[in-house]
Amino acid sequence: QVTLVESGGGLVQPGGSLRLSCAASGIISSAYNMGWYRQAPGKRRELVARIFDGSNTHYADSVKGRFTISSVNAKNGIYLQMNSLKPGDTAIYFCNADFPTHDYWGQGTQVTVSS
Repeated sequence: QVTLVESGGGLVQPGGSLRLSCAASGIISSAYNMGWYRQAPGKRRELVARIFDGSNTHYADSVKGRFTISSVNAKNGIYLQMNSLKPGDTAIYFCNADFPTHDYWGQGTQVTVSS
């Protein structure tokens, strides 16, 4: 019943910025948490940032101080502001919605950091 669509990825030079967006649609009938994950080739999917219990946030150590997660419209949309991007940030970024009984994922958006 829930569809997540990411956007905002692209190619950016090291030190640049991007803002990713995730739009959630469908029937939202219960409280849920959302977050961003990423997966680089040959690596496992990893947590980037989460927003939970209303407005609490958690970030992976690798992105602290550089990335900011936020939500609007009662969590029907979340954003990931990415600053000071590094080549190591290159990955497919996925939006996640964590309901008590099921998780939903978007299709992913590619972020490439390269000069």
